Amino acid sequence: MTASSPLVTFIGTTPNIGTTIAALAAAYRISEESEASVGFLCLNLKSSKTHRYLGIDRPETTVDSLRPELRTGTLLPDKLFRSMHPAAGRAGVRILFGNTLRDQAEYFTPEEVDHLLDKAVLTFDVVIADVGAYWDNAATLCALRRADVRVAATTAALSHFQEDGTRWIKQLSPVYGIAEDGFEAIVVHPPWRNGGFHVKEIGKELGMPLIGELKLSESMLSQLDGGTLGEYFVRSEQGRRVMAEPAERIVRRLGLPRRSAIAAQPWYRKLLAHRGGVNG
Repeated sequence: MTASSPLVTFIGTTPNIGTTIAALAAAYRISEESEASVGFLCLNLKSSKTHRYLGIDRPETTVDSLRPELRTGTLLPDKLFRSMHPAAGRAGVRILFGNTLRDQAEYFTPEEVDHLLDKAVLTFDVVIADVGAYWDNAATLCALRRADVRVAATTAALSHFQEDGTRWIKQLSPVYGIAEDGFEAIVVHPPWRNGGFHVKEIGKELGMPLIGELKLSESMLSQLDGGTLGEYFVRSEQGRRVMAEPAERIVRRLGLPRRSAIAAQPWYRKLLAHRGGVNG
């Protein structure tokens, strides 16, 4: 690990389309594909639900509970690490739950967010930030500006990839000094929608290369509602494939250390799944 550990930021063109699922699954998959330690930061300041997806109704530590250290610039890497939830079945992943005081979202300053990101990239080999879909807060702007990889999640709905994608990402990025062509796209397919536009058309409209797709399923959403999404990513054969291709591309792009050849074999993964993914 170096002081310049990479930051991968996920943003949605539209709220509530599966951006957090994509970002969280990517953290699990990157940990499986590489030897890197992964820090997941829920920076969705207005609608944080990561803790509920993982079955933690009352998290002990959240982004807002670290505000005293963030305000004074005194957050230490060790304190950040201890404040993060260890992902079930993936010892290499730790998760900082998001803001629970929604009315305070706009009061986070760029200095506070940058301080958090500074400490995160000192603590982990790679950092995944989920900023949701709202641009009117410091977390979104800082995490996008600093990102080494920017992933925009959208769907095949015209209003999402065309209207929202243009209005937010394509129009606002240059205003805040973020390269409009510095994004890559993930297309999320909800289980209740068939058809729509082809992914190549979506990528062309957005002006972004596509790095993969995320197909939501009824079983996945059931796990999400039940607070067992993390276990689904680790123990379910279907869950272990979620975001596998995009994560593998990110691992290659960032040059993260790969796991040994034996660990990459399908039979070995099935063995780990049978054991509950305790290999870490």
